[in-house]
Amino acid sequence: MAKQEDIFKNVISHAKEYGFIFPSSEIYDGLSAVYDYAQNGAELKKNIREYWWKAMVQMHENIVGIDAAILMHPTTWKASGHVDAFNDPLIDNKDSKKRFRADVLIEDYCEKLQQKAQKEIEKARERFGDAFDEAQFVATNGRVVDYLSKKKTILERMAKSLDSGDLEDVKALIEELEIADPDTGSKNWTEVRQFNLMFGTKLGAAAENAMDLYLRPETAQGIFVNFLNVQKTGRMKIPFGIAQTGKAFRNEIVARQFIFRMREFEQMEMQFFVKPGEEMKWYEYWKETRLKWHQSLGLGAENYRFHDHEKLAHYANAAADIEFNFPFGFKELEGIHSRTDFDLKAHEQYSGKKLQYFDTEENKNYVPYVVETSVGLDRMFLAVFSKSLQEETLEDGSTRTVLRLPSVLAPTKAAVLPLVKKDGLPELAREIVEELKWDFNVSYDEKDAVGRRYRRQDALGTPFCITVDHQTLEDQTVTLRHRDTMVQDRVKIADLRGIINAEVSMRNWLLRTK
Repeated sequence: MAKQEDIFKNVISHAKEYGFIFPSSEIYDGLSAVYDYAQNGAELKKNIREYWWKAMVQMHENIVGIDAAILMHPTTWKASGHVDAFNDPLIDNKDSKKRFRADVLIEDYCEKLQQKAQKEIEKARERFGDAFDEAQFVATNGRVVDYLSKKKTILERMAKSLDSGDLEDVKALIEELEIADPDTGSKNWTEVRQFNLMFGTKLGAAAENAMDLYLRPETAQGIFVNFLNVQKTGRMKIPFGIAQTGKAFRNEIVARQFIFRMREFEQMEMQFFVKPGEEMKWYEYWKETRLKWHQSLGLGAENYRFHDHEKLAHYANAAADIEFNFPFGFKELEGIHSRTDFDLKAHEQYSGKKLQYFDTEENKNYVPYVVETSVGLDRMFLAVFSKSLQEETLEDGSTRTVLRLPSVLAPTKAAVLPLVKKDGLPELAREIVEELKWDFNVSYDEKDAVGRRYRRQDALGTPFCITVDHQTLEDQTVTLRHRDTMVQDRVKIADLRGIINAEVSMRNWLLRTK
């Protein structure tokens, strides 16, 4: 655990030191759980967003994108269930005065049971080698069976209690499991109570006449209220999807773990409208498709897993998370939900307007069912950044810090470095920058010895360094250094664009999902 905590501290420190993420309003001592994306962070975030958009919208002819407003008519949130049901179970520790989500405390306890089971599995794998049958071991090993059975029982009980509103049993479960404040060890808990997560605001010039509004807690409703507008103007046929990215706001009870859980965050969502009865087929399709997208980035298949929900949201008939192995353990990265026809029917009811699709093949109207994919852009940023940050020991015993970002997402694709600041080398290096910047985000760096500049670019995640030296003046070749291997090749200036493009193009990376 200590090692994981150290890794996470390094992630936060590196993000600030190298211009990826700053605490918001830092000169005023910051604002809890609010962060600013710095110059390199803004580029990385933009690249993640574009990688998602290209995969979801550009590569699917039956999916289109919109950009709905943050502010929506307040009845929207009544219809969606957020006014009445968008709550988290809150519990306070009387000794530490700290506040927690009761369900997260229980889920973290269950994750420890999962980890204990996994340790038994890994020990057996080492013992039996190629002859190891994991499925049989999991089904027959007493310890593993006990750990996983206990986990299942706990989560089912919690889901049942939360569904029925039995908050007393949620507290009883915490006490029976002897769950303690993770920071202080105290087990002195208050009662569990519900806490609505929406931020309220006002619309109007005069306070007495102002309308009460909410900052949207999710981006999905902007898609649902525009369903018919998009379907008709785009002449869309079922099945089809509507995607969007944008800010959402939640007054989180416990906003911690850096940018994993913030009060202002960005979502990348797609709502896929299907014929009733076909939702489970598409639910499975999108689970598989979205996992392939994540794995295309090369962060390691072992760092992803599915988690099927025991407690379903009020609108869902199936739900699963793609969880990622963050520095603090496996946590939700993306949700795939079968939302049934709840949303469109609710907006029909509250608006009095029909939100139905006329199926020309069946010659009838119906309300489509919806399969949703929703990934947190900030969580995606944290997953990529934390897994890419590595300390590496070199052959000579020295160490380097390298940010092995997937090159398709790297903020800067190449840094151009004149070997010395004289003899016309800076001028030639600037010419290369001018040529490459039409296609790639490139930087120029002439400060310090070239070895130190290499290390700086390693820490920034730059895939290539291009060194201009005296030989360049003679034969128009440069030294191209690769971040991950540190291999240096002598290449022609005229070939740089093609070499870099082959490594960083979204086309080549997205082909891995096929």
